[in-house]
Amino acid sequence: MIVFVKLLLAHLIGDFLLQPTSWVIDKETKKHRSIYLYLHTLLHFILAWLLVGETAFVWFALGLAIIHGFIDFLKLYFQNKKTQRLWFSVDQILHLLVIIAVTLIYNNTTIDFTSFGNQFWITTTGFILLTKPTSIIIKNIISIWTPENKTNDDSLQNAGNYIGILERLFVFCFILTGHFEAIGFLLAAKSIFRFGDLKEAKDRKLTEYVLIGTLLSFGIALLIGLLVQTGLGFFL
Repeated sequence: MIVFVKLLLAHLIGDFLLQPTSWVIDKETKKHRSIYLYLHTLLHFILAWLLVGETAFVWFALGLAIIHGFIDFLKLYFQNKKTQRLWFSVDQILHLLVIIAVTLIYNNTTIDFTSFGNQFWITTTGFILLTKPTSIIIKNIISIWTPENKTNDDSLQNAGNYIGILERLFVFCFILTGHFEAIGFLLAAKSIFRFGDLKEAKDRKLTEYVLIGTLLSFGIALLIGLLVQTGLGFFL
């Protein structure tokens, strides 16, 4: 486990703290011709080897660095202005997976999926259910009341959807950790931020629409959280 933590730290230092914006711009401009692509790869090799602090890890650090450089190379060639955010996410996920793989190989360990208990599967199912599936359910329930002027605001694209997912996951975590008072604080905070928008809208239908969506979102999160908590109790 500590090897993974050290490699993750090396990645964070090499990819964010010790990579100036000028390096990033030069790599995006010159791609494989940029000297900074290779300096960046070398930096990851040095950091990984030094932080793990074991002589035997040198070849693993070298392999990790080469794969890191290759992933960066692919990102530089396939990303564009429209897909830059997507490729950033893909790039970081791939780096994380490589770090996990190197850790498992170096420690000579394997993942035993049978070791995941019933609590894990119950919690994971509840967590996933409260993301996009619940958003779709709520959208279908309140679609008959969608105000005509709802699409004419200046809100961020899909912001409401992501806010709903985050608030449900917060409620879910609060229930599982026994902090029910935090749910009231979250609901009050959202109401305060929403009050100005609803007041300026001067539209009763929009106000009712937002209230229905918010109460449904919190209600479903509470229900799923309590069901998961009950389910976990059977396997303790």
